[in-house]
Amino acid sequence: MTDLDPFTDLLDYPMYVVTAEAGGDRAGCLVGFASQCSIGPVRFVVWLSKANRTCRVAERAERLAVHLLRRDQNRLARLFGGETGDRTDKFTHVPWHPGPGGSLILDEAPAWFVGRVESRIDGGDHVGFLLAPEAADNLAGNTTPLLTLNDTHDITPGHPAD
Repeated sequence: MTDLDPFTDLLDYPMYVVTAEAGGDRAGCLVGFASQCSIGPVRFVVWLSKANRTCRVAERAERLAVHLLRRDQNRLARLFGGETGDRTDKFTHVPWHPGPGGSLILDEAPAWFVGRVESRIDGGDHVGFLLAPEAADNLAGNTTPLLTLNDTHDITPGHPAD
């Protein structure tokens, strides 16, 4: 197996909080593997760790909500990245509201979108969720400094990374 670290160590991409709801189960986690992957039609893919409860809930969900965080929202990043939904109901610790199709929208997120799950892709230890955006909002404007990978290196994951 080739070590990709010499390449990926140079990256500093946005971090996201992905939330899911299915059959009354709520879940959410901090995600670094995500990107727009098509312009026409617009599509976005998020990759969730198979070890994470959010992945198990997302497997049954029709929609996922993808949130950006500001660089100063370390508390939210720690909650969704450092706690596991297997032991903590993260949604009792943050204000949120129901969004399109029963999705879970974090009130404090400066921007978010909800996407309908079009397909799921096995990517090894992660599952990719291909999303067709249905609704989006930007409450912060275009100059908000976003939370990135380098801002989260001190968060110990709620589940092991591998």
